[in-house]
Amino acid sequence: MKWKARLQLGILTVALTVPAIVVTPTVGYAQTDSKERRDDRQGDRQDSRDTKQDGRQDARTNKAACKKGDEKTRSECRQDSRDTKQDSRGTARDIKKD
Repeated sequence: MKWKARLQLGILTVALTVPAIVVTPTVGYAQTDSKERRDDRQGDRQDSRDTKQDGRQDARTNKAACKKGDEKTRSECRQDSRDTKQDSRGTARDIKKD
């Protein structure tokens, strides 16, 4: 009687251990892929931020140059600055989508 109980316990132990060993490697691969995607998204966000910052600096430079010249009014210079910033925002959005 005892040998039957031990045999059943051994079979149960093997039956519970084997699936756990088989499932474990697949979890590790999933974490690697998600980390790579997360790193890609972080890089895209950083590129987007850099693009917007460059657009702001370009707008400041263009506005200063526009104000020094007499060919445009202040409101036209302001609108040019806004347009420059808006263009850089659009470019940044395109970077994040890719």
